[in-house]
Amino acid sequence: MSYQVIIKPSNHTFTIETGESILQAALRQGISLPYGCRNGSCGACKGKILQGHVDYGRHDEETLTEQEKQNGFALFCCASALSENLVIECHEIDTLKDIKIRTMPCRVHKLERVAPDVMVIYLKLPTNERLQFLPGQYIDILLKDSKRRSFSLANAPQDDEFLQLHARNYPGGVFSEHVFTRMKEKDILRIEGPLGSFYLREALSDETKLIFLASGTGFAPIKSILEHIFSTLSSHENHRKLLLYWGVRVKADLYLNDLVEQWANTYKNFSYIPVLSDALPTDQWTGRAGLVHQAVSEDIPDLASYQVYACGSPLMVKAAYQDFTQLRNLPTAQFFSDAFIPSDNQTP
Repeated sequence: MSYQVIIKPSNHTFTIETGESILQAALRQGISLPYGCRNGSCGACKGKILQGHVDYGRHDEETLTEQEKQNGFALFCCASALSENLVIECHEIDTLKDIKIRTMPCRVHKLERVAPDVMVIYLKLPTNERLQFLPGQYIDILLKDSKRRSFSLANAPQDDEFLQLHARNYPGGVFSEHVFTRMKEKDILRIEGPLGSFYLREALSDETKLIFLASGTGFAPIKSILEHIFSTLSSHENHRKLLLYWGVRVKADLYLNDLVEQWANTYKNFSYIPVLSDALPTDQWTGRAGLVHQAVSEDIPDLASYQVYACGSPLMVKAAYQDFTQLRNLPTAQFFSDAFIPSDNQTP
């Protein structure tokens, strides 16, 4: 059975299924409510029930007291709806200032080599911890020599059981060499985040079309953003056009190509255009070739009604910005980017 939930003061609405927590339902439908642990321990998700009844669920009794329940408060990570037309009052996360930057330990849960030089790292936070972030942001891994390495979060915010990072094995990269030769499951790391201003903005209107431009492992934050968008499509009709252009050198660099093709087969408003710059004869490549930003310009001469999210090499990001804003009518305010620079303090 489904119930409707109204959030005050924003008047945003979403539906909640029987047995589903208020927080879980909100995140599933693209509405970001504050939270920390998602198991009733920290109190970050505490809000007020203005109308209707809830099952408070299992929680720490010191975090939500009986007196607070009588005063109308609940922990939205635990509470589920017991009546229709539930009205709640809480703050919603919609800007960087609402996101708390935290330093915490984590454990390497799994290492998955998805290409000769790309490793997907799955990190597990402590049992009572979760990291809230905006899709597209990154974290820093804090190293023992006081240096740090930055990695974009590739999982969507609502899918936060594990933090997913995409690491490329750069020649001479001390940390990337560690990832590919010595890092193992159950290793303990310290992270800080979320960080960065590359995140999904609200589009100007339903007619605003979104272009995602990735080179190499710049696909990681794009994956987070797209999976966040896709999580809302099952809950309400959405026809906004989404285009992903992923530029790599050779076919093997399209390390999650099957996943992206699955998206293209599932979501009618999503299109995928892979572009190879140096295809090998063994690739038997018959698709697009050349520079990825040029493929966009060839397909769409006028970008006035688009937002662009570009992530990857600095050369690609710079060329795309200049081409799109100077020659293709893209408003400068509608170009968002994150350049991956393999150095001590920037994203590798």
